[in-house]
Amino acid sequence: MLLTRCAIATIALVACSFAASAQFAPTPAKPVAPKAPSPRAASCHNGASFDRFLADVKQQAVAAGVSQRTIAEASPYLVYDQGIVNRDRGQRVFGQLFTEFAGRMAASYRMQNGQQHIKQYAAAFARAEKEYGVPPAVIAAFGGLESDFGANMGNLPTLKSLVSLAYDCRRSEMFVNETIAALKIIDRGDLHPDEMIGSWAGELGQTQFLPVHYVNYAVDYDGDGRRDLLRSGPDVIGSTANYIANGLKWRRGEPWLEEIKVPQNLPWDKTDLTVREPRSTWAQLGVTYPDGRPLPNDNLAGSVLLPMGRFGPAFMAYANFAAYTEWNNSLIYSTTAGYLASRIAGAPPMRKPMTPVAQLPFNELKELQQLLVRAGFNVGKVDGVLGQQSRAAVKAMQIKYGLPADSWPTAELLARMRGGTAQAQPAGVLR
Repeated sequence: MLLTRCAIATIALVACSFAASAQFAPTPAKPVAPKAPSPRAASCHNGASFDRFLADVKQQAVAAGVSQRTIAEASPYLVYDQGIVNRDRGQRVFGQLFTEFAGRMAASYRMQNGQQHIKQYAAAFARAEKEYGVPPAVIAAFGGLESDFGANMGNLPTLKSLVSLAYDCRRSEMFVNETIAALKIIDRGDLHPDEMIGSWAGELGQTQFLPVHYVNYAVDYDGDGRRDLLRSGPDVIGSTANYIANGLKWRRGEPWLEEIKVPQNLPWDKTDLTVREPRSTWAQLGVTYPDGRPLPNDNLAGSVLLPMGRFGPAFMAYANFAAYTEWNNSLIYSTTAGYLASRIAGAPPMRKPMTPVAQLPFNELKELQQLLVRAGFNVGKVDGVLGQQSRAAVKAMQIKYGLPADSWPTAELLARMRGGTAQAQPAGVLR
């Protein structure tokens, strides 16, 4: 859901295999004695101890309107845990093939559970679609992927996670704000401190909101006076729709992602989320639906998305797909979420590649990233994972070497870069 979610949520999602209809009853958090912070943790706080740092955060919370009563209630849970910080520093986003990840995370049972969830909460979904313009399938897909509708929301005390990450220097300012937002959730009566159980990164509820988004977008859809995103199905549905519509700027009545079939002679350099053309233009270039039906001859703009290059699945990504990449900037996650939503809405399963799509092994992907950096590109972290910056750099080098520019790293590109001397001019294309 957030800029950090690419790194926060995807590892946990791989292990997710719970029934979507299961209900979650949070285990009360028990305050524990704080573990000693590492010396490195205080470096961005002018050497201040954790206790001094925490006192300052509490002062900021009071200045932001949090009551002293809430500060007192939450204080036993505001403890440092070096283990949380270690997990944050050691995380690595998965490097799976899209078909493998989507095959598991958008499996038929999750599609069916999503459809059943829509039936179970039909009134809330209908209300959310009327008020916010977000289709039920879109909301249900996020609920299924993030927690299997509450079955897997995490089991760690949220306040401890947030304040530990706030004291650490990697994203201190962000998590100070999240800690204060969590205190506001308590202050307005939505959750008690011991109910705040979630992921190690401080996310809460069935669609895994960070506290700032909880404060800004959670709504009381069941009329009980609380915004409970852990247990109330209606509150989750309304709040998620509110965030998608107003936080992610969903466009009412427009599609998000459709599977397509691309011709072998498509101008591959145009297959990028930054390139948007009317469907009529794509139709002229030979793009069709998977069964051969032509695309509508209209001006609705879309981008051709190839998560595994020209030999893998192909999708038409519309303006609303930006909501998915904003929710989670991992292309594999966002494409899977959009695909699952289309399946819940009734679309058939995507076609399997005619032949297996070759993927460079981890060590060669990392080597390719290093070569791209030497060529002048910013690929982000050199980690052997094909993120969007790496994909953009791959496309630029494919163009330079006269290879099909489908953003998919190949052994041929790696061989060219190992022996080549051409230097890229990474202007514009990397952004």
